[in-house]
Formats: sequence, structure tokens, C-alpha cells
Amino acid sequence: MAKMTGAQIMVKCLEMLGVEYVFGLPGGVILPTFDVLYDSKKLKFILVRHEQGATHMADGYARATGRPGVCLVTSGPGATNTVTGLATAYMDSSPVICITGQVPTHAIGMDAFQEADIVGITRPITKHNFLLKDVKDIARVMREAFYIATTGRPGPVLVDFPVDVSRAITEFEFPERIYMRAYRPSREIDMEQIKKAAEAINKSKRPCLYVGGGTIASDASKELREFVEKTGIPVTTTILGLGAFPEDHPLSLRMLGMHGSAYANYTVQRSDLLISVGARFDDRVTGNISKFAPDAKVVHIDIDPSSISKTVRVDYPILGDIKPVLRELIPLVKNRRQAIKPWMKQIQEWKKKHPLRYNQDDSEIRQEYVIDQIGKLTDHKAVVVTGVGQHQMWTAQWYQFSEPRTMITSGGLGTMGFGLPAAIGAQIGRPEKTVVCIDGDGSFHMTLAELTTAKYYKIPVKIVVLDNGYFGMVRQWQELFYNRRYSASVLSLLNPDFSEVAKAFGIYSVQVRKKEDVVAGLKKILSHKGPALLHVLVKGEQNVFPMVPAGNALDQIMDMA
Repeated sequence: MAKMTGAQIMVKCLEMLGVEYVFGLPGGVILPTFDVLYDSKKLKFILVRHEQGATHMADGYARATGRPGVCLVTSGPGATNTVTGLATAYMDSSPVICITGQVPTHAIGMDAFQEADIVGITRPITKHNFLLKDVKDIARVMREAFYIATTGRPGPVLVDFPVDVSRAITEFEFPERIYMRAYRPSREIDMEQIKKAAEAINKSKRPCLYVGGGTIASDASKELREFVEKTGIPVTTTILGLGAFPEDHPLSLRMLGMHGSAYANYTVQRSDLLISVGARFDDRVTGNISKFAPDAKVVHIDIDPSSISKTVRVDYPILGDIKPVLRELIPLVKNRRQAIKPWMKQIQEWKKKHPLRYNQDDSEIRQEYVIDQIGKLTDHKAVVVTGVGQHQMWTAQWYQFSEPRTMITSGGLGTMGFGLPAAIGAQIGRPEKTVVCIDGDGSFHMTLAELTTAKYYKIPVKIVVLDNGYFGMVRQWQELFYNRRYSASVLSLLNPDFSEVAKAFGIYSVQVRKKEDVVAGLKKILSHKGPALLHVLVKGEQNVFPMVPAGNALDQIMDMA
């Protein structure tokens, strides 16, 4: 066995674990690792402008590909700058490996230059984290880190790497097998519970499938569709579940929740059996939990035992990976079309009475119109990445997703600034796909420095900035619930000309101010070979509807007048 430094072992482990891209930014104590990285023939390093961008890029890469994303940063501020990205990945169950430099082990706790207790800081927002104290542990820890991040319910793992450990020397031996006594995600499926759930499904008169991001993480979209085609049960999804089931399918109810379709919400509320598949009953989905689906029995299929009965009492818990669970469930369920015919007739009435809609005759540019046109021009097949705010909700409503891993957004944490860096990561992971970042002016402004990254590495991401001159969702709430007192939400006098900003970064850009120019502007950026930006001046005071105000039941809906 060859003797190697800790830094050499770290890089070798990344290579052996199949990593292709590493996102990050160098600094003092991580330099030994960067020096080794300089000679790697297998790893491609993507230099970012801010460490938050590195974590979002790794996250976007992971969500678009299903493979773990990796970021590498220095200690102190470099490490603390990853916190928002790690929390984002944690809330949305995204497998990210974050390697942070650390001061020498003898200086830890001594307030050394650029020291921060990143293990302590990130413990609540990572699936697990490690502090490397011995060079002999590096290979084992890295093997375990990737295993933890990608098994069970996926999530981010942080590895803190002191500089003296990176310089220490030992014999390198890569562990072929892993045994972790304290972490053994269950692979067994309880067939008795599956049989009970199947019996409930076969007896139900008003069933509804409620599908979340776990279905996509499990690569179970094919099994989900097979289940739906066999049973005839309608499907609604969370925002992270978009694409798990094609939204142009007649049994699709689109997204449910605070800004979901009214007919999805009515269906869930009136159901007698709610079949949750890889979803966690988030408060933005359930509305007032005491009034949620009052007549429904609940089947909950989830890989995470802590999610079952955490928020909603579950009658038929099924612990396990979605894909194999559905494979076992499909042979046991029956065609329910005839039995639920009156139920489907009611749902069709709700669809006709409460469709998703907007004023298409508005002479001003509405965000829904722009997103609708993006969908048509990309045949609803692009990978779409959003920031957070009104544009995010309208994208969920109007793009019409048809494939898994094509809607990438910050769901649980709601991280503004996520869009651009995550889109860069997604484009790197899926170079064959058109990747469109749909962003708002407030969200885009937070991480626009990553335009440099897109330009330098010739990453052909297409960016659409919908500029309404406000923190749009904040303004909407202030209009509806705070008597139009727009406190610190007006951006129109603060915003730059984003098309000129993009040009300053060397990015091809177009600005659109008139509705009749929107399609032509979109075609220009979509056909451009490299990164491109469309700056659209959209209508200002515009609200996302339908909307379930906080504290309301899911079917107590505010809609367009």
C-alpha cells in the first residue's frame, strides 16, 4: 500500500467514489487539498464566486442527476457561507457532500484565525457530519459520508478537514465494504402493512394520491404511473413532486396546497382515503392541520420513519423505499374506475368550475404568460430551476411538468438566491438538456455574481428574470393582510437594468418591455449557444391565486375575482 498525505487520500477517495465535478472556492487551510486537486485527471473543479453558490450548485447537480453533489471550501467564513445551502439541501432531502477546511486540530477551540465550529453550527441542518482527527480515518469517513448522504432519506453530509490532518501521511486503503452499527437504513418491507393498505384502496370510494419528492428520489415515477393506470385513482403532487406524474394526464390534479389548484385541494379535503407517496405533510400543503382531510383514512409510504405520523395521524404506515413498495402494492390493487365513477364526476365538475386561469387579455406582461410561453417553446421538457417567490408559484402552476427531475426549487427552506447557482449545477449535471432558470428580481439579485461562473465555464444556462420591482410575495401578503403598507418590499428604484448587468459579465442578454416581444425574446435566448439572460419588465402589483391564507383549511380558498 502506497503512503499518501491526507489531502491526496481525500482527492483519491472522491475519484474512487465516482465524483466528476467539485464546486467550491479555495482558502488558507484547505490549500493542501487544492494543491492535490490541481493534478487530478478525473475531477473537474468549478470555481464559484461565493460558497453559498457552491452548495446550491452541488444541490442543483444532485437533484438534476440523482447523484451526490460535492463542494469544497475553506474554514471560518468559507464554511459558514455554506450554511444556507446545506439547510436548503437538508429540508429538501438532497444528497450533498460538503468538505470544509479547518484549523489544525491543536488550535480547535482556541479562536484561531478563520476558525468556526462548523460541525456544531451545521449539526441541526445536516443528515450527519464528521470532524476528521486522524489521517487514517479519511477513507472510511468519506465512504461513510457518501453512503449516509445517498441511502435512506437522502440529505447533506459535512466533513470537516483540519489542515494538519490533510498534511499527515499514512498508507492508503479504500474500504470496499461499510458497516455502521448506528446507521442501518431498513430495506425490509412489511408485506402485512402493504396488504392492509391495498385492502383499504380496494374499498375506498373517494381515493386520492398525494405524491411528494420522495417518489422522484426513489426513481419511482414509472411505478407510480403503472399504479395510477391500473387503479384510475387521481394524483396531486407537492411542489417537489412536480414531474413525478405528467401534468397533461387526465388523472393529474396538478399541485395542491397554499397556491395549488383549487380542484386538487377540494379533492384532498373530500377524500375518504389519502395515499401519501414520499411526501411529508408540510404546512404549506395541509393548511390548518386540524381541518385537513377530515374524513380520510391515511396511507403513508415513506422511507423516513420519523416522517410517519409526525404531522398527520396515519392509519396505514408503510416504511420503505417508494419504488419496491409500489412494486409490491401494484399486483394487490384493483381497477377502481367503475367504483369511483361518481367521485371522478365530482372532480371533473371542480376542474370545470375552478380551473387555473389568468387574464390573458391583459396588455401588460404577466408572469403567467411568460412562463406559459417558456413551456410551449421547450415542449415542457426543459429542466426548470426557480428562485423563491411569486415566480416560483406561477412556474409550478403554469409550466406543466411531464418528467421527473425537471422542477428544481427550494421547497422546504424557501431560499431566495437558489435559482441561478442551482441552475448552473443542474446544467453541468445534465448537459444534454435545456436548463431554464426562472427567477424574480429580488431572488436573482442575491446570487447574480455566479454569472461569472456561467460565463467562464461556458455553461449554456438560460436565465429569465421576471422583474416586477418588488419582493413580490412579501408585497402580496402586505397588500392582502397589511393594508397595502409596503414596508421594505419595493425594489423598483433599487433594481439595476439586469440585461446591462449581464452584458457586463459577458453574458448575452435581451430586455423585453412589451408583451408582443416576449416570444421573440425567449426564442433569442433559447437558441443562443452559451449562457443567456432575458430581462422581462412584468406587471408590478399582481397576485398569485388560488391562495389558502395561513390558518385556513385547505378548501378555504381565495381565488381570482
